[in-house]
Amino acid sequence: MDIAVIGSNNVDLITYVTRMPVDGETIEAPDFSIGCGGKGSNQAVAAARLGAEVLMVTCVGDDAFASMTLENYRANGIGIDLVKQVPGTSGVAPIFVDPDSHNRIIIVKGANNGLAPEDLEAAADRIAQCRLIVVQLEIRMETVLAAIDLGNRLGVPVLLNPAPASPDLDLEWAARCDYVMPNETELALLTGMPVEDEAQVREAAMVLLRRGCRHVVVTLGSRGVLWLHGDEDGALLEEALVPSVQVEAVDTTGAGDAFIGCFARCLTRGDAVPQALATANAYAALSVTGRGTQTSYPDADTFDQWCSARGLARGCGRTA
Repeated sequence: MDIAVIGSNNVDLITYVTRMPVDGETIEAPDFSIGCGGKGSNQAVAAARLGAEVLMVTCVGDDAFASMTLENYRANGIGIDLVKQVPGTSGVAPIFVDPDSHNRIIIVKGANNGLAPEDLEAAADRIAQCRLIVVQLEIRMETVLAAIDLGNRLGVPVLLNPAPASPDLDLEWAARCDYVMPNETELALLTGMPVEDEAQVREAAMVLLRRGCRHVVVTLGSRGVLWLHGDEDGALLEEALVPSVQVEAVDTTGAGDAFIGCFARCLTRGDAVPQALATANAYAALSVTGRGTQTSYPDADTFDQWCSARGLARGCGRTA
């Protein structure tokens, strides 16, 4: 098994609006769609569609949304034997997208709160067989910390996406991860430092590196991603600003998850980090040209063709 994704699942309820309503206002929306989402599930699906073997560790409710989520995992070839079902509602995410592709999202965790540290301990033998653990912050914080601790004990690298941003995540725990991948807002909250310009972003990222994290990747939107690589003593070994791929965005929902899922796939197939980041940038760019979250994630063949048509290195690290 390549990747164990320990994280959330939601059903996305996406409303496309002509503008965002103001306080107390009711407006009519021209379109609506429903699909599978959740940061954990999004990242798992992106990696799986690009050819990774993925094991999902998550918790669903006993409603119709749970059936929809489980069928989605099966359709994408994702292992579901560690998906736990509990009474109550599954996670849902009402999402509002405006004509400029900006979005506002409300997360209702629901059954995601049922995933507990003891569930990870019970699954330790299976997780130990994976090459990478991927975790986010849409589950209970104690379960996130248990995932990091388990990866450290098993010798399985941990990739942490500290999103949604949370003041409850201690910097020391983040530094125990092999890869920490925040955006600027999440980096500021995690380190307590300003990130008003690229120099400040770099200095905040260096804090994580000095604490022991080997790879810090900060997503900068249209400016690309900043990558810092350090040794076990916190000394900087390499750094790069990997440019983004410019496209006409239709819907940016789930682009960050597409990026991380692709990056995880590239890592587990042996790509060097700069190459994996460039590939992930391209995959995220392609995802924003379609509507929805997982519905906008292409498979490996589609991604390869898109990259080839634009003279980019072909998907998941294969050269053109």
